[in-house]
Amino acid sequence: MRIPFGRVAPALVVLLAITLTFLGCKPKTVGPEWTGEVKVAVSFPALYCFAANVVGDVGTVKSVKSTQGAHGSEVTAQDREMVETADVLFINGLGLDDTFAKNLTKTTANSRLTVIDVGGQMGDKYLLHSDGCACKHDGDDHDHHHGDHDPHVWLGPDQAKRMVEVIRKELSAKYPAHAATFTKNAEAYSEKLVALKAEGQDKLKATQKGERKIVTVHGSMNYFASAFDLTVAGVVQTTPGKEPTDKELKELIEACKKEKVRVIAAEPQFSTRGAVKTLTDELTRAGIANPVVIELDPLETATRDELKPDWYEAKMRANIAAAAKVFGQ
Repeated sequence: MRIPFGRVAPALVVLLAITLTFLGCKPKTVGPEWTGEVKVAVSFPALYCFAANVVGDVGTVKSVKSTQGAHGSEVTAQDREMVETADVLFINGLGLDDTFAKNLTKTTANSRLTVIDVGGQMGDKYLLHSDGCACKHDGDDHDHHHGDHDPHVWLGPDQAKRMVEVIRKELSAKYPAHAATFTKNAEAYSEKLVALKAEGQDKLKATQKGERKIVTVHGSMNYFASAFDLTVAGVVQTTPGKEPTDKELKELIEACKKEKVRVIAAEPQFSTRGAVKTLTDELTRAGIANPVVIELDPLETATRDELKPDWYEAKMRANIAAAAKVFGQ
């Protein structure tokens, strides 16, 4: 039996309208569902690990940026949605993600969101001085002028431990009912960071401290180098993505010859094959035997699937292992 179209169409229209209404009213969620009383957002992955380990199971932590770090990033609709119902946003500060956070808070409708600059509470004894150009991006000088201090503080275990303490203090003030839990969690995680540093130092002890010399592609690994007694003898690209000038390359090669440097540290986030190959070829021609390239991750980006509370430790151990292949036992 054929059913007349005129009888079916109204029913379909009603069903479609109900379906669309239901879908339209369903709240969107970016990242994990909020669970627990504590609702924390952070600007990029390393901070996620610090905050997630302090918060534990009494709340949720979300990283606003993941595969694209907050370093010089534009604010997207997804970023705004991420912080729409958060109570706190932790940022690194020190000129790294300040502009991103300012633009984000200007465009969100979440008036109760509190932005906390973790780096600004570190204290001078934890900070390394910067030459002001270690991480400048071409055409984007404003957001990457870091001033007096190198902002890549999370790459040193001692600095990471201090950041955890700042997060603990701020969360305890924001959610006093959970202060004891935050303290317990922060102490447990800090012990892991202490063990991480000791583990790295042990794996690198076979090589004399003064002989652990590297050239980095970008100026982001100074805290890591300081923690494990590596010497950064030079930087290939003072402006990421921009090849060194002939003069800069010549000066870098001369520095490597003088300091007997043969190890170049590249970063997985950037395509630096051209700069690295140029340098290794020139070092070989300059008589430096067996130049080698290792990979050191600055821990600014991660996929959402891999970003777990132990991601920082795993990535730092990978960096340690990369350095130990050329300097360790």
